[in-house]
Amino acid sequence: MEIGIDSFAAVIAEENGDNKISDSDRLNNLIREIEAADIAGLDVFGVGQHHRKGFLDSAPAMILAAAASRTKSIRLASAVTVLSSADPVRVFQNFATLDLLSHGRAEMVVGRGSFIESFPLFGLAMQDYDSLFAEKLDLLLNIRANEFVHWSGKFRAPLTGQGVYPRPVQDPLPIWLGVGGTPQSFARAGSLGLPLMIAIIGGETHRFRPLVDLYREAGRRAGHDPEKLKVGIHALGYVAQTTKQAIEDFFPGYAREFTAVGKERGWPPVSRPHFDALISSKGALLVGGPEEVASKILQHSKALGGISRITFQMSVAGLPHEKLLESIALLAARVAPLIRN
Repeated sequence: MEIGIDSFAAVIAEENGDNKISDSDRLNNLIREIEAADIAGLDVFGVGQHHRKGFLDSAPAMILAAAASRTKSIRLASAVTVLSSADPVRVFQNFATLDLLSHGRAEMVVGRGSFIESFPLFGLAMQDYDSLFAEKLDLLLNIRANEFVHWSGKFRAPLTGQGVYPRPVQDPLPIWLGVGGTPQSFARAGSLGLPLMIAIIGGETHRFRPLVDLYREAGRRAGHDPEKLKVGIHALGYVAQTTKQAIEDFFPGYAREFTAVGKERGWPPVSRPHFDALISSKGALLVGGPEEVASKILQHSKALGGISRITFQMSVAGLPHEKLLESIALLAARVAPLIRN
């Protein structure tokens, strides 16, 4: 199982909430976190994409390119590329360039995203939410497979044999499909034979098993090799020396962030009992000491019929840089060996 980190490059406020480190320092700290994960021996680091206040990841390929020059082995991924509001030609060119800079370590996780600011920002209509994604994914896969592209669609000018450059080191450039809880998305990933990255940020992980089974069955029906139908989990998580310490560190920032998002989406404020349910044995959050977190990852893998990758999203809790570095070190030194053995 591959083990890694995801970050949204979220702005980190100080404890009193009135001040924050500069955006420049936050991004440079993020590069140091990616470098630390590489040195520690983790497998992958992903950077998200948002177009809203409080996030610094509107150009994730640039952040990953900066990290490529400071790392040697870790795979560098998007988490996710919001493909619905992007030009697939530019997306491919950006990640092909990243692949060249990193000597074949680039990956994309493409999805529709969980926020909608990019639609009005780029002049797109929300009613085309799924149609945009389906068409642009088709074009992206066409570009990946062909140097010279013949393609036409509804939302973009056709390509009539133009070459798309540069071409990446990896052939094919890895593209995962990032999904939430929509059955059609799981079935689409299986039909296309794409590896699946599931964002599980709440509830109980085992409830996704029917959707994972749907993905694998769709892949089988389409004739894809079962070995290529990989399943990964993007989870909210944090590792500290003890479970008590992990909760004390993670809960305040997590509650603050998800209560704020909840005001936009009609969710109730985050309560401590709700949080405690999420960090219980069946809950989705991977917050605890090394042994507890490793055990829970293995339990989740069994519940879903086996997973190939787990990535920890720690940046949602507004933790300081030093805490993130400590957690990265624990994840590599104490959690990863328990899982890999």
